[in-house]
Amino acid sequence: MSKIGNMIKSLRIREDMTQGELAQKLNLSRSSISMYENNERKPPTELLEEIADLFNVDMNYITGRTDKEYYLDLKTRQIAQEILNNSELRALFDASRGATPEDLEITKNLLISLKNKERGGSID
Repeated sequence: MSKIGNMIKSLRIREDMTQGELAQKLNLSRSSISMYENNERKPPTELLEEIADLFNVDMNYITGRTDKEYYLDLKTRQIAQEILNNSELRALFDASRGATPEDLEITKNLLISLKNKERGGSID
């Protein structure tokens, strides 16, 4: 159980989210999040699924059954990670769940091209 609480906290911190913000997204109280993170309570399976979806990770990653964090397909995971690491593209990351590697690559390139156009560059 301790691994689950640690993982939830780690994912929340990685996303620069407070316990209150996570609680709001999950329609829970901040104290519930605190209890889960401190391993005072075990989240129900349905909540773990919701947390996995929110952070775009495999539920088995949260429970410690796998170290695969994002998409199972390596190429898709790499492209998604690129988007996540770029603060200007990060807002798109939530919308990218279920996308194919090709979809993500096209979207990433389009956004980069549009950004370059804003800066006076061309859309190549």
